[in-house]
Amino acid sequence: MRFFILLITPLLSCPLTNAYANGFSPSFSHKLDVQIRYDDRSNRPSREQYRLRYYPSIALSPSLSVHSFIVTGEDFSSSHNTFGSDTTDYLYPRRLYVRHKNDFGKTEFGVIPTYKGRVSSTGLSKDGWITGVRHVRQLKDDTAIEIVVGQLANAQANEAFNIGEEDDYFEIEYSAKMGQRHSYEASFEKMLNGTFVRAEYRFRINDEDTAFVELVQRTDESAAKFVVGTSGELATGFLNTSYPIEYFAYYSYIDNRFGERAELIEDFLGTGHGGSLEFSGVLSKKHDVEWFVRTDIVNSVSRLLAGIKLSFEG
Repeated sequence: MRFFILLITPLLSCPLTNAYANGFSPSFSHKLDVQIRYDDRSNRPSREQYRLRYYPSIALSPSLSVHSFIVTGEDFSSSHNTFGSDTTDYLYPRRLYVRHKNDFGKTEFGVIPTYKGRVSSTGLSKDGWITGVRHVRQLKDDTAIEIVVGQLANAQANEAFNIGEEDDYFEIEYSAKMGQRHSYEASFEKMLNGTFVRAEYRFRINDEDTAFVELVQRTDESAAKFVVGTSGELATGFLNTSYPIEYFAYYSYIDNRFGERAELIEDFLGTGHGGSLEFSGVLSKKHDVEWFVRTDIVNSVSRLLAGIKLSFEG
């Protein structure tokens, strides 16, 4: 607690004092994402599910803000409830943190997100949380370095704020862009009683399409996850009108000795060989409604997901 007070005091005092002296008033904003989907797996009965993701935030000054994240689902990487089930009506806050931004990067501390920006296929689930501090420092030539120190647990969502009952977490990541078409990331992670190195390379094929390769290697065991895929936009025509459809496709392999981190990965399909193909498009720009269809195959198990997504901001 003493460390937290020492850390937050200089960030709160100076930005707030200067902002209020210049006439800045705190403001509240929020965003709500709603998803309804049909989920059918070849090895279990089908089900209808829904997901709510709520992102409230308060801007205390131009550089200082407080954020939270409240979502359905019961564990670190799960965010859906099932219609008609009396035992899956979960809704929990999973994050509460302060963010300080300036021209050189940002610092976040509290119960923070698992990501600094875009979520990679081999990164931790975007619905998860880390208890600790993240600092992102922007360097010259489109490069950045990120350091995260804190705690992480493969836990239930209602335990997100059980601070001090988790395993130590450490991450250092270097990311860079090479011109307009190439970018890469490299990181070292220590979590859940394991150590990992992660590498990612992305190639922008054209204005619409991007190819990527990702690898996570566990250094204390001979186990890895490998992902190769592509994402982008298809231009289709309907009644002489262009209708764009976004797609996301990838193949992955993950060793069954990879450990607990496997289940916390954003695009986790299962151990062994797997693949996924997803299409999505806009149903209504005015009301921010999208449709999506996705199919997954892991070893001999197939899965079909289809539904709609709605977004509200204020």
